[in-house]
Amino acid sequence: MKAKIFTIILTLFLLTLSAGCFADGEEKNPGKTSEKISAEEKPDPIEEKLQSMTLTEKVGQMVMIGVYGTSVNKDTQFLLSQYHFGGIIFYDRNMTDKVQVKNFVAELNAKSEEKVPLFVAVDEEGGKVARMKHELPVQPSQEEIGKTGDPSKARTYAKMTAKNLKEIGVNLNFAPVADVGSKDTRSFADNPQIVSEFVENAVAGYGEENFYCCLKHFPGIGAAKVDPHVEISSINIPREELEKYDLPPFRDAIKKFDNSKFMIMISHLSYDALDPDRSASLSKAVMTDLLRNDLGFTGVIITDDLDMGATAKHNDPTRMGVAAVKAGADIALVCHETDNQQKIYLGILDAVKSGEIPEERINESVRRILKMKLAM
Repeated sequence: MKAKIFTIILTLFLLTLSAGCFADGEEKNPGKTSEKISAEEKPDPIEEKLQSMTLTEKVGQMVMIGVYGTSVNKDTQFLLSQYHFGGIIFYDRNMTDKVQVKNFVAELNAKSEEKVPLFVAVDEEGGKVARMKHELPVQPSQEEIGKTGDPSKARTYAKMTAKNLKEIGVNLNFAPVADVGSKDTRSFADNPQIVSEFVENAVAGYGEENFYCCLKHFPGIGAAKVDPHVEISSINIPREELEKYDLPPFRDAIKKFDNSKFMIMISHLSYDALDPDRSASLSKAVMTDLLRNDLGFTGVIITDDLDMGATAKHNDPTRMGVAAVKAGADIALVCHETDNQQKIYLGILDAVKSGEIPEERINESVRRILKMKLAM
């Protein structure tokens, strides 16, 4: 009997020892722990959001529009619900006072049927390009800031602007201007290295306020002699001069900052050394070859307003959006003409349905847009 009891005890001891060794072996195994499994299997919120969207919603994210009125009227409600536009740009026609703007923004987001928040943007560069001047402090023009010789001033004013805009519900400023040598007070300087320093400080200032900005007008319109609001014109300078003079402010910001925290706006001028046949905003050579591939920009590319004379006078609106997307744009900006807004949206949508634009090309842009928006 004693022998049997001893045998049972010994067997239990050995089983316990064996189990302990097995557990110890698992602990030392470099394979997945439960914590690692949980982290690795956690779904990507961007992909989750993308997969939940219809094609019509995804195309809508790629169009930003201007609207009329100071609150959500029937026309605005129709545009948001029918076309799922992902962004709104405000002008003085939409802004009377701080409370009204804040309420308008809240109403827009409430009425929007999107699964993601709206971009709500303004052009608040300072100087003559400023909105609601009777309510918001008007910052000095970039030329005035540049003349101080103190790049930190650009950071200070960017932070002030971001705070003022956040207070009224705006989340994106189409500034700073990164052009070199503009003759309209909108450029920091006519020296590319100086402009780079001021632009970098401005981007840093917006970043410190967790606010989104947009460098414009790539690849630089400092040498422009015609206003693109009126008509297209060419910049006929060698590629080497563009590289040396116009590109540094953009190139330096791309290298220094998280590209998902700012957009780059593309100009409507044509550049003979890059693509003499198309405006930059419709050019693959400018947006994909130069900005994406050569400079390595991974953030959101937005066109300048496609209602401007430089593009609207020379292109069918049903094809402008298609051309911009095929060339590399993520967002087509259409600020004034409701008819053009609808035609540009429908043109892109039809091009995807016909196979002219692969849906994966749309997904690429929407991923970049969602990355910015989800960080809000």
